[in-house]
Amino acid sequence: MAYRHLSRSIVMQSLYEWDFYGKQTDALQKIVQRNIDDFGPGLEDLDFIWELTGGVTKHLADIDKIIEKAAPEWPMAQIAIIDRNVLRIGLYELLFANKEEVPPKVAINEAIELAKTFSGRTSGKFVNGVLGTVYKQIEEK
Repeated sequence: MAYRHLSRSIVMQSLYEWDFYGKQTDALQKIVQRNIDDFGPGLEDLDFIWELTGGVTKHLADIDKIIEKAAPEWPMAQIAIIDRNVLRIGLYELLFANKEEVPPKVAINEAIELAKTFSGRTSGKFVNGVLGTVYKQIEEK
Protein backbone atom coordinates (compact mmCIF):
# COMPACT_ATOMS: atom_id res chain seq x y z
CA MET A 1 0.00 0.00 0.00
CA ALA A 2 3.00 2.33 0.06
CA TYR A 3 2.14 3.21 -3.52
CA ARG A 4 -1.02 4.96 -2.27
CA HIS A 5 1.02 7.14 0.09
CA LEU A 6 3.37 8.03 -2.76
CA SER A 7 0.37 8.67 -5.00
CA ARG A 8 -1.14 11.03 -2.41
CA SER A 9 2.20 12.84 -2.18
CA ILE A 10 2.27 13.31 -5.95
CA VAL A 11 -1.30 14.60 -5.93
CA MET A 12 -0.55 16.99 -3.05
CA GLN A 13 2.55 18.36 -4.79
CA SER A 14 0.59 18.77 -8.01
CA LEU A 15 -2.32 20.52 -6.32
CA TYR A 16 0.14 22.75 -4.48
CA GLU A 17 1.76 23.90 -7.72
CA TRP A 18 -1.60 24.27 -9.45
CA ASP A 19 -2.98 26.32 -6.55
CA PHE A 20 0.19 28.43 -6.30
CA TYR A 21 -0.05 29.44 -9.96
CA GLY A 22 -3.74 30.38 -9.88
CA LYS A 23 -5.56 27.07 -10.49
CA GLN A 24 -5.51 27.19 -14.28
CA THR A 25 -7.73 24.30 -15.34
CA ASP A 26 -5.72 23.24 -18.36
CA ALA A 27 -2.43 23.17 -16.42
CA LEU A 28 -3.27 20.54 -13.80
CA GLN A 29 -2.99 17.45 -16.01
CA LYS A 30 0.45 18.53 -17.24
CA ILE A 31 1.60 19.21 -13.68
CA VAL A 32 0.37 15.82 -12.47
CA GLN A 33 1.98 13.98 -15.37
CA ARG A 34 5.30 15.74 -14.82
CA ASN A 35 5.20 14.88 -11.11
CA ILE A 36 4.38 11.25 -11.89
CA ASP A 37 7.39 11.16 -14.22
CA ASP A 38 9.65 12.86 -11.65
CA PHE A 39 8.52 11.25 -8.37
CA GLY A 40 6.74 8.04 -9.31
CA PRO A 41 8.53 6.45 -12.25
CA GLY A 42 7.96 2.93 -10.86
CA LEU A 43 4.25 3.32 -10.14
CA GLU A 44 2.24 0.88 -12.17
CA ASP A 45 -1.30 1.82 -11.14
CA LEU A 46 -1.83 5.50 -11.90
CA ASP A 47 -5.62 5.33 -11.65
CA PHE A 48 -5.57 6.29 -7.97
CA ILE A 49 -3.59 9.48 -8.74
CA TRP A 50 -5.97 10.53 -11.49
CA GLU A 51 -9.06 9.60 -9.45
CA LEU A 52 -7.84 11.62 -6.48
CA THR A 53 -6.86 14.61 -8.61
CA GLY A 54 -10.13 14.57 -10.53
CA GLY A 55 -12.19 14.06 -7.39
CA VAL A 56 -10.60 16.96 -5.55
CA THR A 57 -11.03 19.33 -8.48
CA LYS A 58 -14.59 18.17 -9.17
CA HIS A 59 -15.62 18.83 -5.56
CA LEU A 60 -13.27 21.77 -4.95
CA ALA A 61 -15.95 24.37 -4.24
CA ASP A 62 -17.77 22.10 -1.77
CA ILE A 63 -14.53 21.04 -0.10
CA ASP A 64 -13.39 24.65 0.33
CA LYS A 65 -16.73 25.58 1.92
CA ILE A 66 -16.34 22.70 4.35
CA ILE A 67 -12.83 23.87 5.26
CA GLU A 68 -14.15 27.38 5.89
CA LYS A 69 -16.88 26.05 8.18
CA ALA A 70 -14.61 23.63 10.04
CA ALA A 71 -11.87 26.26 10.55
CA PRO A 72 -13.75 29.58 10.73
CA GLU A 73 -10.84 31.44 12.32
CA TRP A 74 -8.67 30.55 9.30
CA PRO A 75 -9.79 32.16 6.04
CA MET A 76 -8.73 30.08 3.03
CA ALA A 77 -6.20 32.70 1.93
CA GLN A 78 -4.46 32.46 5.33
CA ILE A 79 -4.14 28.67 5.35
CA ALA A 80 -0.74 27.59 4.07
CA ILE A 81 -1.01 26.31 0.50
CA ILE A 82 0.33 22.89 1.49
CA ASP A 83 -2.11 22.57 4.39
CA ARG A 84 -4.99 23.74 2.22
CA ASN A 85 -4.29 21.06 -0.38
CA VAL A 86 -3.66 18.33 2.19
CA LEU A 87 -7.06 19.19 3.66
CA ARG A 88 -8.62 19.04 0.19
CA ILE A 89 -7.24 15.54 -0.37
CA GLY A 90 -8.26 14.38 3.10
CA LEU A 91 -11.76 15.78 2.79
CA TYR A 92 -12.25 14.32 -0.66
CA GLU A 93 -11.30 10.88 0.64
CA LEU A 94 -13.35 11.35 3.81
CA LEU A 95 -16.51 12.58 2.11
CA PHE A 96 -16.59 11.49 -1.52
CA ALA A 97 -14.26 8.52 -2.04
CA ASN A 98 -15.17 4.85 -1.69
CA LYS A 99 -15.17 4.14 2.07
CA GLU A 100 -14.35 0.47 1.48
CA GLU A 101 -11.14 1.42 -0.33
CA VAL A 102 -10.19 4.21 2.07
CA PRO A 103 -11.78 4.04 5.53
CA PRO A 104 -12.29 7.45 7.17
CA LYS A 105 -9.56 6.96 9.77
CA VAL A 106 -7.07 6.01 7.05
CA ALA A 107 -7.96 9.16 5.09
CA ILE A 108 -7.38 11.28 8.21
CA ASN A 109 -4.12 9.57 9.15
CA GLU A 110 -2.75 9.85 5.62
CA ALA A 111 -3.56 13.56 5.51
CA ILE A 112 -1.86 14.09 8.87
CA GLU A 113 1.26 12.28 7.62
CA LEU A 114 1.35 14.42 4.47
CA ALA A 115 1.09 17.56 6.58
CA LYS A 116 3.85 16.40 8.92
CA THR A 117 6.11 15.50 5.99
CA PHE A 118 5.62 18.52 3.77
CA SER A 119 4.49 21.38 5.99
CA GLY A 120 5.23 23.12 9.27
CA ARG A 121 5.58 21.51 12.67
CA THR A 122 2.02 22.37 13.77
CA SER A 123 0.38 21.44 10.47
CA GLY A 124 -0.34 17.86 11.52
CA LYS A 125 -2.35 19.11 14.49
CA PHE A 126 -4.20 21.65 12.35
CA VAL A 127 -5.11 19.06 9.71
CA ASN A 128 -6.11 16.60 12.43
CA GLY A 129 -8.35 19.22 14.03
CA VAL A 130 -10.14 20.16 10.83
CA LEU A 131 -10.61 16.60 9.58
CA GLY A 132 -11.54 15.40 13.07
CA THR A 133 -14.25 18.07 13.29
CA VAL A 134 -15.72 17.05 9.93
CA TYR A 135 -15.52 13.35 10.84
CA LYS A 136 -17.40 13.97 14.11
CA GLN A 137 -20.12 15.82 12.22
CA ILE A 138 -20.44 12.90 9.79
CA GLU A 139 -20.68 10.43 12.65
CA GLU A 140 -23.40 12.49 14.36
CA LYS A 141 -25.58 12.34 11.23
